[in-house]
Amino acid sequence: MPRKPGTRHVVAPVADLPPGQRKIVKVKGREIGVFNVDGALYALRNACPHKGGPLCLGRLRPLVVAPDVYCVAHERESEVLKCPWHNYEFDIRTGQALFDPRLRVRAYPVRQEGDEIVIYTD
Repeated sequence: MPRKPGTRHVVAPVADLPPGQRKIVKVKGREIGVFNVDGALYALRNACPHKGGPLCLGRLRPLVVAPDVYCVAHERESEVLKCPWHNYEFDIRTGQALFDPRLRVRAYPVRQEGDEIVIYTD
Protein backbone atom coordinates (compact mmCIF):
# COMPACT_ATOMS: atom_id res chain seq x y z
CA MET A 1 0.00 0.00 0.00
CA PRO A 2 1.53 3.40 -0.97
CA ARG A 3 2.33 5.75 1.86
CA LYS A 4 0.31 8.96 2.05
CA PRO A 5 2.45 12.02 1.39
CA GLY A 6 1.47 13.72 4.68
CA THR A 7 0.53 17.31 5.35
CA ARG A 8 1.55 19.78 2.67
CA HIS A 9 3.42 22.95 3.73
CA VAL A 10 4.43 25.65 1.26
CA VAL A 11 7.73 26.96 2.62
CA ALA A 12 9.04 29.33 -0.06
CA PRO A 13 8.68 30.55 -3.61
CA VAL A 14 11.13 28.77 -5.92
CA ALA A 15 12.78 32.12 -6.68
CA ASP A 16 13.80 32.44 -3.00
CA LEU A 17 15.91 29.27 -3.07
CA PRO A 18 18.24 29.23 -6.09
CA PRO A 19 20.89 26.49 -6.49
CA GLY A 20 23.54 26.66 -3.78
CA GLN A 21 21.23 28.28 -1.24
CA ARG A 22 19.48 27.09 1.91
CA LYS A 23 16.63 28.39 4.02
CA ILE A 24 15.61 27.55 7.58
CA VAL A 25 11.81 27.40 7.94
CA LYS A 26 9.49 26.64 10.83
CA VAL A 27 6.83 23.97 10.21
CA LYS A 28 4.53 22.79 13.00
CA GLY A 29 6.94 24.20 15.60
CA ARG A 30 9.98 22.44 14.08
CA GLU A 31 12.90 24.13 12.36
CA ILE A 32 13.67 22.49 9.03
CA GLY A 33 16.55 23.33 6.71
CA VAL A 34 15.65 23.33 3.02
CA PHE A 35 18.59 23.06 0.60
CA ASN A 36 18.91 23.50 -3.14
CA VAL A 37 21.97 21.52 -4.25
CA ASP A 38 22.42 22.03 -7.99
CA GLY A 39 18.65 22.01 -8.50
CA ALA A 40 17.94 19.03 -6.21
CA LEU A 41 15.90 19.87 -3.10
CA TYR A 42 16.50 18.37 0.35
CA ALA A 43 14.92 19.04 3.75
CA LEU A 44 16.34 18.03 7.14
CA ARG A 45 15.38 18.77 10.72
CA ASN A 46 17.57 21.57 12.03
CA ALA A 47 18.65 19.68 15.16
CA CYS A 48 21.72 17.48 15.32
CA PRO A 49 20.84 14.21 17.10
CA HIS A 50 24.15 14.38 18.98
CA LYS A 51 23.61 17.49 21.16
CA GLY A 52 20.77 19.36 19.42
CA GLY A 53 23.03 21.80 17.55
CA PRO A 54 21.74 23.84 14.58
CA LEU A 55 22.71 21.20 12.03
CA CYS A 56 21.36 23.01 8.97
CA LEU A 57 23.67 25.98 9.57
CA GLY A 58 26.64 23.67 9.02
CA ARG A 59 28.91 23.44 6.02
CA LEU A 60 28.01 21.40 2.94
CA ARG A 61 30.95 19.50 1.58
CA PRO A 62 31.76 16.51 -0.63
CA LEU A 63 32.12 12.96 0.57
CA VAL A 64 35.83 12.28 1.07
CA VAL A 65 36.89 8.78 0.03
CA ALA A 66 40.21 6.93 -0.05
CA PRO A 67 40.14 4.65 -3.10
CA ASP A 68 43.73 3.57 -2.49
CA VAL A 69 46.61 4.02 -0.06
CA TYR A 70 47.84 7.63 -0.04
CA CYS A 71 44.99 8.61 -2.31
CA VAL A 72 42.08 10.88 -1.40
CA ALA A 73 39.19 11.78 -3.68
CA HIS A 74 35.93 13.69 -3.44
CA GLU A 75 32.52 12.37 -4.47
CA ARG A 76 28.95 13.69 -4.22
CA GLU A 77 29.82 17.38 -4.05
CA SER A 78 27.77 19.32 -1.43
CA GLU A 79 25.86 16.23 -0.23
CA VAL A 80 27.47 15.93 3.22
CA LEU A 81 26.22 18.28 5.93
CA LYS A 82 28.63 18.91 8.79
CA CYS A 83 27.21 20.01 12.16
CA PRO A 84 28.77 23.33 13.20
CA TRP A 85 29.01 22.31 16.87
CA HIS A 86 30.92 19.00 16.85
CA ASN A 87 31.49 18.20 13.14
CA TYR A 88 29.17 15.18 12.99
CA GLU A 89 28.47 14.47 9.31
CA PHE A 90 25.16 13.52 7.69
CA ASP A 91 24.04 12.52 4.20
CA ILE A 92 21.84 15.42 3.10
CA ARG A 93 19.72 13.08 0.94
CA THR A 94 18.71 10.70 3.73
CA GLY A 95 19.73 12.24 7.06
CA GLN A 96 21.89 9.19 7.82
CA ALA A 97 25.03 9.80 9.87
CA LEU A 98 28.15 8.86 7.94
CA PHE A 99 29.96 7.42 10.94
CA ASP A 100 27.20 5.48 12.72
CA PRO A 101 24.32 3.68 10.96
CA ARG A 102 22.22 3.89 14.15
CA LEU A 103 22.20 7.70 14.10
CA ARG A 104 20.18 9.88 11.74
CA VAL A 105 18.42 13.20 11.51
CA ARG A 106 14.86 13.41 10.19
CA ALA A 107 14.63 13.99 6.44
CA TYR A 108 11.40 15.31 4.93
CA PRO A 109 9.94 14.88 1.46
CA VAL A 110 10.40 18.18 -0.39
CA ARG A 111 9.69 19.14 -3.97
CA GLN A 112 8.95 21.95 -6.33
CA GLU A 113 5.30 22.27 -7.25
CA GLY A 114 4.80 25.01 -9.79
CA ASP A 115 6.41 28.15 -8.36
CA GLU A 116 6.42 26.85 -4.77
CA ILE A 117 8.72 24.71 -2.66
CA VAL A 118 6.67 22.28 -0.59
CA ILE A 119 7.57 20.08 2.40
CA TYR A 120 5.42 17.15 3.52
CA THR A 121 5.22 16.18 7.19
CA ASP A 122 3.37 13.43 9.05
